[in-house]
Amino acid sequence: MNREFVLEKLQEIFRDIFGEDDLVIDDSTDASTIDAWDSLTHINLFAAIQSEFSISFSITEIVDMKNVGDMIDSILKKIN
Repeated sequence: MNREFVLEKLQEIFRDIFGEDDLVIDDSTDASTIDAWDSLTHINLFAAIQSEFSISFSITEIVDMKNVGDMIDSILKKIN
């Protein structure tokens, strides 16, 4: 699994969680760039990511992720 594949999967998850079919994310996307990204969507987002990739994150790992790029890096570490 490579970075591009993970980004594509995350794109689908973000669109589903935020209900925006035209939402486009990149490595720098974070909570400040998506108006609807609040604490509840944050929880739903990580639940969906963990389910999609069959992985789990600790609270510390989640808090340490500052943007989509960090998410991708963390996912790749866990699945490779």
